[in-house]
Amino acid sequence: MEHAGEAVPIAELLDERRHLLEVAHWMLGSRVPAEVVVDEAYRRWYGLTDDRRERVASPRAWLTQVVGGICLARLTLPDPDGEPGRPRPDTEARETETETGVEGEASAVLLRALESLAPAERAAFVLNDVFGVSPGTVAGVVGQSEPQCAELADRARRSLRAQGAHPTSPRRHAEVVNAVRQACADADGGRLASLLAPDATAYFDGGGKLRALSRPVHGGERVVRSLLTLLSRHPRTTLDTHSVNGRTGLVARYDGRVAAVITLDIAGSHVVQVWVVLNPDKLREWNRPRPSDA
Repeated sequence: MEHAGEAVPIAELLDERRHLLEVAHWMLGSRVPAEVVVDEAYRRWYGLTDDRRERVASPRAWLTQVVGGICLARLTLPDPDGEPGRPRPDTEARETETETGVEGEASAVLLRALESLAPAERAAFVLNDVFGVSPGTVAGVVGQSEPQCAELADRARRSLRAQGAHPTSPRRHAEVVNAVRQACADADGGRLASLLAPDATAYFDGGGKLRALSRPVHGGERVVRSLLTLLSRHPRTTLDTHSVNGRTGLVARYDGRVAAVITLDIAGSHVVQVWVVLNPDKLREWNRPRPSDA
């Protein structure tokens, strides 16, 4: 347990604030309101009595929950047209895609996509999928049960997938998936890059159960690097095509057990979104013994 009265390394202090800014920026979509929210969270921290601060087991987790709650409250405020879920004009400050730091990681493309989500969906998705916050903390921010928050995150994923969906014949879809599998198996970055759209995005769902990438990866070249690293060749690892939700997907196995299920959203001949499920809880069904295995 970290005690409130103990000194904290400067690197940890700066990393904590950066983390809180990232959470607020992803939830609100703009840097200036994010700064305001983080400042308010610290104001509330120092508004606690010394005794209360001493009882906080993890100040960073406490602050994350406060930031999430403030952001959700702001998202649910009506805009001038009476619709919730948009940043208010008096605090809105759009960033350009050329900005760096937090703005560079939370790309304008992804932030615009998140604006289409309902406030609770956006909060559940950002906290769960982007930052891997514990289910209990997500539930505390959203004000719903853990199963309800899981359903909100699922709805958000479906909505984001629908935005990138384009009609592709099952045959063409399977051809592209097979080509991706071969490129990954051969560790052929050039070939894999040619199969991805320049603005492709990869989402990694580790469920907070392992050290998967905690934020979506945006941009074809970055997606290539992340996939080749994740699926790097190993004598005990295999990568095969498999039917996933009615379409051809990829299944990675380690020592014969399913370690990842990968689905691809394809537009024409290029992959626009990659969804990687690494959460052991979600893979449990894949690893149940089949009658033929007995």
